[in-house]
Amino acid sequence: MKPGKIVFRGQTKKGREIVIRYPLGSDVSALRNYINTLSKEKTFIRFQGEQVSLADEKKYLASYFKKIKKNEAVKLMVFCQNKLVAVSDINLEDKISGHVGVFGITVAKSLRNEGIGKLLMKLVFKEAKKIKKLKIVTLGIFANNPIALRLYRKRFGFKEYGRLPQGIKHRGKFVDHIFLYKKV
Repeated sequence: MKPGKIVFRGQTKKGREIVIRYPLGSDVSALRNYINTLSKEKTFIRFQGEQVSLADEKKYLASYFKKIKKNEAVKLMVFCQNKLVAVSDINLEDKISGHVGVFGITVAKSLRNEGIGKLLMKLVFKEAKKIKKLKIVTLGIFANNPIALRLYRKRFGFKEYGRLPQGIKHRGKFVDHIFLYKKV
């Protein structure tokens, strides 16, 4: 899993050209701008308006490079017209949970519903097969995100293993945090 390695070149459902690849060190500003934009949107992610500094993003990306190099993580980025529009990853936990990977995915508002999320998930899971320790993938989801919940369950075979009532504060309201898993 080499930095910058391209895993897909093609088009979205609407015919937009995209490239999906592993990150490079030079992607740090694009990653920071991307997460900060999503955070302002207050979409279904952990960031709800907070802004990430360039220094913090550099630390985050450096830690991911170490995990990728040790074959403990996968991170893929989608670019459309040289702009970062989606990110997905699977990141192994450590110690007694070192066989469990945590999955995450985000897609920019302007490119949602073009098939990028499904394609990116397929590619991240395909790349994650190279992580020998990986046996189970988990994810957490906002209960008020039924489209994603249906996609994870029906299309990708995730199963619910827990629910924390009012475990997430989203746009000023408390919603359940649903936990899903899938054996790989």
